[in-house]
Amino acid sequence: MTSLFKGSCLCGAVAYELRSTPKAVSHCHCRQCQKSNGAAFASFASVPRADLQITQGTDTLKGYASSPTVLRQFCGQCGASLFWSRTEGDYSDWVSIALSSLDDPFVPAKQKHLHVQSKATWCEMGV
Repeated sequence: MTSLFKGSCLCGAVAYELRSTPKAVSHCHCRQCQKSNGAAFASFASVPRADLQITQGTDTLKGYASSPTVLRQFCGQCGASLFWSRTEGDYSDWVSIALSSLDDPFVPAKQKHLHVQSKATWCEMGV
C-alpha cells in the first residue's frame, strides 16, 4: 500500500507515513493536551495503527504515559508532539496524529472541538 500523507517533527529527526486518510479530526481543549502542546488546544486525527509507518527516527521517538491507558509520543530531540494512543480498551488499535506534524496538505471533511469546558480562558472561539 502506498503512502497517502507524510509527516515529521520540528527538527526532522522523526518522519512517518500514513497509509490511510486520517479520521475523527478533533481539537481537544483538555488540560493534558494544553500542557502537552503548549497551546490552547491540540488538533489530532486518527488512523488504524497498522497504517502508521515510522520511516525515520524510531530510536528518537519517546513516550510518556499521561494516564494509565494513554501513551503520548514525541521527538526526543526537539520535543515536538507527534502521536497519542490508547494502550488498552476501545480504539487501542488506532493512533492519533498531531495534525500540525503533517508535511502534506490535509483538509478534513468534518471536525469537532472536544472538552471546551476546559478551554483556556484567553482562547476566544468563533472569532
